[in-house]
Amino acid sequence: MKTIKLFLLASTLTLLLASCGGSYYVAERPAPYVYTRPAPPYAGAIWIGPEYYWNSGRYVARPGYWSRPRPNYSYRPGYWNHGSRGHSWVRGAWRPAR
Repeated sequence: MKTIKLFLLASTLTLLLASCGGSYYVAERPAPYVYTRPAPPYAGAIWIGPEYYWNSGRYVARPGYWSRPRPNYSYRPGYWNHGSRGHSWVRGAWRPAR
């Protein structure tokens, strides 16, 4: 019985902590990040565009970079999502190729 209670408590805490990494919403999107894309360092390099991350109550841009391609994957760039609560950034990610 004690084991079941400990398991339920641990599961509940895990779910609560996992839900803390949600999206942050802002009324207006930040100004577009202005950058100059450097030349690719080697043939076949994949450009990973700028990303936004939450820092001190606002979105901050992180510059883009070149990456090696991943076999059987493609990169989906990040984008702004607009919903009833405002704007939130959806991070880019590597996805299995179709």
